[in-house]
Amino acid sequence: MTILLFTLILLVGAFLAGMLGSLTGLGGGVVIIPLLTLGFHTDIRYAIGTALIAAIATSSGSASAYVKEGITNIRLGMFLEIATTTGAVIGALIAVYMPTNVVAIIFGCVLIFSAIMSFRPKKDHSTDDDKSELARKLRLNSSYPTPAGPVNYTVRHVPGGYFMMMFAGVMSGLLGIGSGALKVLAMDNIMRIPFKVSTTTSNFMIGVTAAASAVVYLQRGYISPGLCLPVVIGVLLGAFGGSRLLVKANVKGLRLVFSVVITFLAVQMIYNGYTGKL
Repeated sequence: MTILLFTLILLVGAFLAGMLGSLTGLGGGVVIIPLLTLGFHTDIRYAIGTALIAAIATSSGSASAYVKEGITNIRLGMFLEIATTTGAVIGALIAVYMPTNVVAIIFGCVLIFSAIMSFRPKKDHSTDDDKSELARKLRLNSSYPTPAGPVNYTVRHVPGGYFMMMFAGVMSGLLGIGSGALKVLAMDNIMRIPFKVSTTTSNFMIGVTAAASAVVYLQRGYISPGLCLPVVIGVLLGAFGGSRLLVKANVKGLRLVFSVVITFLAVQMIYNGYTGKL
């Protein structure tokens, strides 16, 4: 295979990955890593390093729009980034020394969990009722704009959400994915934040978390410019296309199809990891 053909295939694959990430909220890494490891037999550590660079690019692009609209809770995001970046560095250090087949098995399991989580009903926890003294002291409570006017909400169970975010950071650094499912689980189910705020704040945090992990992979030499360049371009174009498609398409149908694809990739990763092929 020539370098040009390899780059074109990678570009198309990254485009589909970016589209998938924007439609399901799972991030492009869930396709990029299996594509590189299963399709091109790339070392999973190089695949993770590439996915982290792509996550930084996509998060930086989309997060700015949500911040401008006033939906993202920047103060909460900066507070929780302490947990995610700490966890991300720990996860990246573990990944460097952990056998690649074990990383592949864990990746497959988290992928299946993320696919299941994408179908969970989104609940709105908007309320003016202040339930957390710690959230009040840290000034984490806020509001977000709606056509009917600003809606106030409060943050609950701050310590529980913080430690879940640290675990999400470990998974992000270990596997090279945004761990959006774990982050939304922390903010939506534990901290009881409205889903619009939890998803946009999670997106705001992904780039910083990925950057913390990417430093470790860069120092170890697991980030290849030849892989990163077409992937970043493809993922950005795919994310833009997915956001346009999201307005017109049958989202439930697309998510079902993509979840089947993700589950298939996850099973392949687990099988190849278990048999020692990765």
